[in-house]
Amino acid sequence: MFVRIVKLTFKKENIASFEQIFEDSKNLIRNVEGCTFLELLQDKDQPNIFFTYSYWQSEENLDNYRNSTLFKNIWGQTKALFAERAEAWSVDKKITLN
Repeated sequence: MFVRIVKLTFKKENIASFEQIFEDSKNLIRNVEGCTFLELLQDKDQPNIFFTYSYWQSEENLDNYRNSTLFKNIWGQTKALFAERAEAWSVDKKITLN
């Protein structure tokens, strides 16, 4: 299992459009095989910056999603709203305290 973090920076006038895209697609993404957790975060000081935070069972699962029609449709709509290029990291959890 690993965590995928994606930073998304939007033009301010596109925030509501992105939020609607995410609302419409969040359950589809979360139900992709291998995705066990999905969260959307918004920067407190720069509200046009969002982060998606998701848990994946394997890199193969993430790659299958990234090569899917679902991803291509969502990403195509989302990418058109960007102010800056997206940044992404795949990271391993080291320590978790609850």
